[in-house]
Parts: sequence; C-alpha cells; structure tokens
Amino acid sequence: MPLANGRPYLAIPGPSVIPDRVLRAMHRASPNIYTGELHDLTRSLIPDLKAVARTDHNAAIYIGNGHAAWEAALANVLSPGDTVLVLATGRFCIGWSEMAKGLKAQVQIIDYGQQSAVDLARVEQALQSDTDRRIKAVLMVHVDTSTSVRNDVPGVRGVIDAVGHPALLLVDCIASLACDRFEMDAWGADVMVAACQKGLMTPPGLGFVFFNDKAAGVREDARCVTTYWDWKPRVNPEGYWQYFDGTAPTHHLYGLREALDMIAEEGMDHIWTRHETLARTIWAAFDAWSVTGPMKLNIADPALRSWAVTSVEAGPGNGDALRAWCETVTGVTLGIGLGREPADGFYRIGHMGHVNAHMVLGVLASIDAGLKALKIPHGSGALEAAARLVAAG
Repeated sequence: MPLANGRPYLAIPGPSVIPDRVLRAMHRASPNIYTGELHDLTRSLIPDLKAVARTDHNAAIYIGNGHAAWEAALANVLSPGDTVLVLATGRFCIGWSEMAKGLKAQVQIIDYGQQSAVDLARVEQALQSDTDRRIKAVLMVHVDTSTSVRNDVPGVRGVIDAVGHPALLLVDCIASLACDRFEMDAWGADVMVAACQKGLMTPPGLGFVFFNDKAAGVREDARCVTTYWDWKPRVNPEGYWQYFDGTAPTHHLYGLREALDMIAEEGMDHIWTRHETLARTIWAAFDAWSVTGPMKLNIADPALRSWAVTSVEAGPGNGDALRAWCETVTGVTLGIGLGREPADGFYRIGHMGHVNAHMVLGVLASIDAGLKALKIPHGSGALEAAARLVAAG
C-alpha cells in the first residue's frame, strides 16, 4: 500500500529543498522596481554572496540557471579561436566544453572518465606541452553532479603556477557552493560560477559569476562578450537595471536574501561540517549495503566524494526501479542516473542546502525498505551504521 500521502521529500541533487523561510519571503506582492526597498536589498546581496564564495573580488548576478553562468563566464574571457583546456570528470564539464565550442573556442579535453578525479600530473603535462601558451583558460568542475566526484581546485592552481602558465582557472561550483568547502581567493580560482538552486536554497532562476582582477583584465580584450553577458555593468551599475540588464528578478531576490540570512546565522564552517557529517552518514549505510549485491558508490575513495551529492551504481534496471518505488510508496524522490550507462542502473541522492539528520535518515530508511520490497540483494545493518554515525555527532 502506498504510504506517500503527506509532504513529499525531494532528495535530488538540485533543485534542493526550499526552506519555509525562503518561501515565505517570496510570497508577496510585486515590489516597486524603480526605487526603494528592492534596490537596498539587491545591494545587500553582493557582500554576502562574496562571503559565501570566500572572495573579496567581484560578483555578478544573471537571470538564468547554471548554464547561463557558464556562458557568461566564457563570454567575458574568450575570443573566437582561443583554446580552453577542459578537465572532464563527468557530464557537466563536458557540457561546459560544448558551450565553449559554441563560442568558437578550440577545446582540448582531458577526460578522466566517470569514476575518477582530476589527475594533476596530466594537467601538468598538458600545460607544459603548451609551449606557445595558446591555452587561455582551464575549465574544471569542483563537484560534478553526475558522478559526485570532488576535484582538487587548489591542486590545479598549484600546477598552473608551477608551470608558469598564464591561463585563467575557471571553476564550476554550481553543485558545491555552500555545501563542500570552497575558498575562491585562497584556492586561486580566477572565475567561479554558481547558481541559486542547490546550496543557496532558492528556486532555480539565478546564476552567479565571481571573478578576480586578473579575469577582469582579460575581459578588456574578450571578443565573445555581448551586451547581455557583459559583467562590467553588473558589478559597477550606474543604474539599478544594470544589475540584471533589464527587469529585476524580484521574488528570487527576496528569497535569496532570506537564504543568505540563514547561511550567515549558521555560519559557513558549521554548514560545511553539517554537510560532511550527513554525507558520511550516507556513506556508512552504503558500506553496509554494498557487502552483498550490486549496489556500490560511484566514487570509491571517500576523500574524493562530494558532501552534496552521492552517485550510486545499483545494477541494470535497479536504479529506476528503486527510484520509482521510493517515490510511489514512501514519497521520497531520488535523482536519476546521469551520464552513466546503463542509466537505469544508477541513481543519485542529493544532500545539499536545507537538509538535516532526520531528512537523511528518512531517505536511507526509504531506500532500505525499497531494497527489501524489490528483493535487490544487499548487505544488512545499514540503518544501524548510519544511526551510529549521527549519534557520534
């Protein structure tokens, strides 16, 4: 008998669960866009966004999703014919590379596959081989949502510096910002892209590009930039409308303001610790389940796993079957397998943003019940292992 009546739980890797506080902040009549409160609110977002990104440099807001932020970042630093080095560890850096091709860039891809992190030695080799310094930018994803791998951003920066290469380092933090530890300035990212619908706990619709002075200097000669994507007026607007090159995304701004208040109240260090502890709780359950049967985590090394998303191999057909059972019977929606074959043999768990222990334990209990109901072979003691980790704090 389905037991899903009641409030459903969205355990996908974005959009994440929207806090009631954010929903209430957005539930209002349309504001005056020409003067007053909305202008002050928008200006207040910038320092708080930069605090989350750990940067003292620039933050531009775009009306759009993470793909919009991808294109904005590329358009401001590239000219047709420029070469970009893409460090692919899943579907999303490949997608970013396809966008670069669309801007007429030359794309050089190092593909690390679907279960590995960036190998710094191969990055070093590629940069050393670029004796003419044709590579304009290195593109990497901090956390790839399809594979759940977490890559070494400061390590890549260290390689670029050791080789003495002038390339910019562009980092996609769409899945990781405000979930996995990320420090833009300390880690040496020149450009970072993010979006509002994951760790920032706001409905999809806003993209962000953070950039330092080096990237701002490169922008002066970039020939891919257009009026809309240009980040210069967005960070130094003469008129309010220039923040967005048009009408403000009014209700998203109210929601984001509330989400940033929640982040400030909890503190980034505690947020990172919470995400790490909840991720380890999930991994503890899978350590037990994977003793018997087909189910295993996509990333074997815990040091390379994201704290925001977990990708799971469940065996052909089992991923889709388990997702369908959990949603229909228990009201828990798991993420689809993405970028893996067979797609129906994988699923993903999102544990990002507005998430706590009882949410994670509920997801794990639903999966455990689904494994039993569908007779998918699995080891025992998963829920006990997860509970012990939560009890340990």
